[in-house]
Amino acid sequence: MKFSTNLITLLFSIATTLAQQYPGGSLSSSSSSASSTNALYSDFGVLDFANFGFEGYYKHVKTLDSSDTCACKLADNSDRTIFKGSNAPLNEEVSIHFRGPLILSKYGYYVSDQFNLSSTSSSSSKTWERLSYYDGASQTSENVTFLTHAGSNSSCLGAALSYAASDGISSASSSTILANDTLIASDDEFIIFSNITCGSSGFGKDCGVYRDGIPAYHGFYGTTKMFLFEFEMPEETSDDEDSFEFYNLPAIWLLNANIPRTSQYPSNENCSCWATGCGEFDIFEVMNQTEATHFYSTIHDYQGTGDIGTGLQNHGWIQREYGSVMKGGVVFGTDGTVAVFLSNSTSIDSTISGSDLLGWISTVSEDDGVVTSTLVSATNTGSGKVNGGANPVKFDLDMRYILTIFAIVGAISFI
Repeated sequence: MKFSTNLITLLFSIATTLAQQYPGGSLSSSSSSASSTNALYSDFGVLDFANFGFEGYYKHVKTLDSSDTCACKLADNSDRTIFKGSNAPLNEEVSIHFRGPLILSKYGYYVSDQFNLSSTSSSSSKTWERLSYYDGASQTSENVTFLTHAGSNSSCLGAALSYAASDGISSASSSTILANDTLIASDDEFIIFSNITCGSSGFGKDCGVYRDGIPAYHGFYGTTKMFLFEFEMPEETSDDEDSFEFYNLPAIWLLNANIPRTSQYPSNENCSCWATGCGEFDIFEVMNQTEATHFYSTIHDYQGTGDIGTGLQNHGWIQREYGSVMKGGVVFGTDGTVAVFLSNSTSIDSTISGSDLLGWISTVSEDDGVVTSTLVSATNTGSGKVNGGANPVKFDLDMRYILTIFAIVGAISFI
């Protein structure tokens, strides 16, 4: 079908408007941005992502506005943040988020110099070093700061971060350890940051621009890193389902650490870097009521997709066990292979050998299977060229909005 110059101009105008008003497609940086999943997905022991990480960009918040005007501003294109490499953009600092119903018993964050999940022979001799730790039973906390959304409220930015009290959800005046066997209900959230404080707020500074008055801390860095958890996600006991937004939909997920320091739930997406693609990884997430016992894993960035809200979901799920303690986590390999798993053998020790880790993953893979979702190789640095496959495409607008044009053209061609 042939199109007039005026029609093409109109379509580009539409795309430009979309780029200005909706640069990411969603206002939410919670772990439940995606919709219901494909009924053909099956139960597995390990959910793998291969080829995770690409060369791209996102935009930091340059100006925060907590007033009703909500006139937050992102960085100009000339000040965009370029990232590349394995696991990018989540090779940057991340914060760890928990939503109930959930009991967190133990947690550990680890790094390794080199660990390739796709090469077990070379990785078995490697060692993982624990750099952050929480144990509820012994009330041990190392390099951990518990925060929650109990600070000042804003119609624009939502509730600000505050120190979490021992119940995980109330505000405290200083850093407080989470009490043993603390159960948070549906909708309730707490966050784990490191204990390394940020410098002053400001564009280009160590933690960028962040909200006035919050306890601002660094997240957890590294291309090759691992997060392990011992936890329960019991069934929600409240019968008042309508009073919850995420009734019986618990989750554990990672966000680029800049997101919660600005706004995790803004009314203007320019108040966070989330919509521009700074990164989210959902580790264990219950997506909907009909699949309340299924954990899904999803990546939210622009590696091979223009729909950051739906994201890139693994084609499988892991069983959520009511009334049981579950152990496992996520491993980000040096080669861009990511493994999400649950294994009763998981031990959150001060060091973990590569052979032990591979053994945990191998055992559940053999018992329950493994499913791998391979991400496309992509390049989009906002500098005039995009690679999403074999052929580069010249562009002046963000590529995700040019895709919108193609969708409109396709729809018109069938009229």
